[in-house]
Amino acid sequence: MTSPGPEPAAITPADLRTSVLAVAAWGGALAGLHVGGWWLVGALVTVTVSAAVALVAGAPRMVLATLLVAVVLAGSAGLRVAATAASPVARWAEDRTVVTGTATVRTDPVLREGQFGDYVVAEVRMKEATSRGETRATGATVLVLARPGFEQVRLGSVVRLTGRLAPADDARLAGVLSVGREPVLLAPPPKPLDAAEAVRASVRRAASDGPDDAAALVPALVTGDDAALDESVVEDFQDAGLTHLTAVSGTNLTLLLAFLLLLARWCRVRGRGLVVVGLVGVVGFVLIARTEPSVVRAAAMGTVALLGMGSGGRAAGVRSLGAAVLLLLLLDPWLAGSPGFALSALATGGILFVGPVLRDAMGGWLPRPVAEAVAVPLAAQLACTPVVAALSEEVSLVAVAANLVAAPAVGPATVLGLVGGVVGLLVPPVGALLGTVGCWSAQVIVLVARWSADLPTASTAWPAGPAGLSLLVVLTVTATLLAPRVLRSRRASSLVLVLLAAVVVRPLPAPGWWSGWPPDGWVVAMCDVGQGDAVVVAAGDGAAVLFDAGPDPPAVDRCLDRLGVRRLPAVVLTHFHADHVDGLPGVLAGRQVGEVQVTGLREPEAGAAQVERWAAAAQVPLRVPAYGERAGVGPVTWQVLAPRRVLSENPNDASLVLLVEAHGVRLLLTGDVEPGSQAALLREPVGRIDVLKVPHHGSAHQDARLLTGLGARVGLVSVGEDNDYGHPSGRTLELLEEAGVRTWRTDERGDVAVVLRGDELRVVTSR
Repeated sequence: MTSPGPEPAAITPADLRTSVLAVAAWGGALAGLHVGGWWLVGALVTVTVSAAVALVAGAPRMVLATLLVAVVLAGSAGLRVAATAASPVARWAEDRTVVTGTATVRTDPVLREGQFGDYVVAEVRMKEATSRGETRATGATVLVLARPGFEQVRLGSVVRLTGRLAPADDARLAGVLSVGREPVLLAPPPKPLDAAEAVRASVRRAASDGPDDAAALVPALVTGDDAALDESVVEDFQDAGLTHLTAVSGTNLTLLLAFLLLLARWCRVRGRGLVVVGLVGVVGFVLIARTEPSVVRAAAMGTVALLGMGSGGRAAGVRSLGAAVLLLLLLDPWLAGSPGFALSALATGGILFVGPVLRDAMGGWLPRPVAEAVAVPLAAQLACTPVVAALSEEVSLVAVAANLVAAPAVGPATVLGLVGGVVGLLVPPVGALLGTVGCWSAQVIVLVARWSADLPTASTAWPAGPAGLSLLVVLTVTATLLAPRVLRSRRASSLVLVLLAAVVVRPLPAPGWWSGWPPDGWVVAMCDVGQGDAVVVAAGDGAAVLFDAGPDPPAVDRCLDRLGVRRLPAVVLTHFHADHVDGLPGVLAGRQVGEVQVTGLREPEAGAAQVERWAAAAQVPLRVPAYGERAGVGPVTWQVLAPRRVLSENPNDASLVLLVEAHGVRLLLTGDVEPGSQAALLREPVGRIDVLKVPHHGSAHQDARLLTGLGARVGLVSVGEDNDYGHPSGRTLELLEEAGVRTWRTDERGDVAVVLRGDELRVVTSR
């Protein structure tokens, strides 16, 4: 048995001062961002008066400093919100005017697939803008939506843009600029950004000869360049609790700085020279990974972690964490509302505060390096679990084990990827060799993520409402307090490990059983998948038939998990638009799927080809059902009512329309059919139905006779919250109401289930 090693330096009240100030700054910034207006003025006056009273009463300087920091951050954040809202760009956005302006590109343009075609997204900082004959200098940040081709514009370029402004949902943005014309390049990126882009490109080239998934992961580890990562890989990393490895994080910088400082020591650099090397490393990292808020945040947290490992130890790390949070919020108050910022700070805090306690608890029966390797991811996971659950509505049960197994491969993959990229600029063959070796380390991480995600209960659904999150916070705090006592005993630790392994390997009861979801006797469930469709019809004994898969693999996966669906004898995709098919990888992951049925029109072609690839990879047959065809699974039957023929080139009109019967409930699923095709349905033998899936997310383009003439009692609208399409239309909802159809929307009620109680239909929602 090895010695547990020296005790960590005790954290004194003085060491906690910066942490207290950081918490005050965080609270003040949140107040400034979300309260605003006269409420903010009242709060600032109250705090200022309190500070004056405290000063007169001779309160300690720490109390005054805390109040002052809260006031300063609230004021700073509030002023930034007000300045953005009052800018001429925001005023023009409210009027939806056409604007021509000069702007600097602040983020890498990203090509995305949309319902009506591909588009490019980027943020720019407007330098000057002209609208309605008025020209104004402005520093407003605007989100640009542009045509394909704009992704070729490099970060840091100065361009002239012309487009129509619209209001933005994010208070950080002055507006959304839809660009119709090609941008005019006025100035290329600065030389340092050009050099950084050369390194990024060299990292990609150096890793290109490795296995596909690993070759895409290496640039993500080194520079945060995750553009080439397959969606299924991203989903596996999320389920395994390894998402932080697919984006820029403090871990990346810590590893790279540790390697750089080790190399500097080998070159006999000492004292202040090491500080200079470290600072150069931080600046280089920020330039290569991009000077975006998430990268600056990661640089700060990585530096904190490195300080915690240095001679100052734990106490220095705690002081540095508070100082880093305070400084970052002073520079950018918007970070206070960023989930990534919260996760970074919590993970770093967990490692500094809880990690040493857990490590020392295991020090009596485990070698110190092993104890530390277990304690670090466990402490970070405990600190971050409530925030992760709030974001993903699930709790990973394999995250600690997956991080522990993957950890030895992260360092070599990251360092070799960077060195391969740098060396590749000078000697490409050597760079490619180093990059390929790094890829094989990255392949280990990919396999760990894949194997972990494939476990029956790799993660469990968790409600993200106030009650669910409050309970999770209580459970997490309790687990943190009890963990040292359990980990001191080899026997108790082994027992907990065996129990956790049993839970992970054997599926749990239907997720959400304790929260009343899903309701007993559910027949039909419409999943809340955002702006898209996913309808589940129960077939009994963990089986169901799924109609459409939504746009988001994790969202539909979580919904099926919550419903306890393990087998899908059939999946029917009404048409190939992204909001109906892009979630298919989440459907296929970890479930038995019999076949996938699709419409006969291969439009858009990219969507059809993608579905074919996903089905082939999962070895699931794909076929086109015939018009009039009937099929069934247990108590569920369905008939294809359309398309008899496609009435237009619009893929919506090629939607499969299905009349479904389950447990005596008749359901009409209409896909996204347009009014002409809806009118044609009136000639089909539909008869009276109980439940109508309202066509095309409740858009304004409807045939009123179909909506009102089927006798439906329940209308289901699957729609994304605050979507840009205006769905559902107020007129459509009025028509349904006039016809006596009670309508339920996923954007307002979450998952919606139709329940059969005797002869009575009821609707139960998840929120």
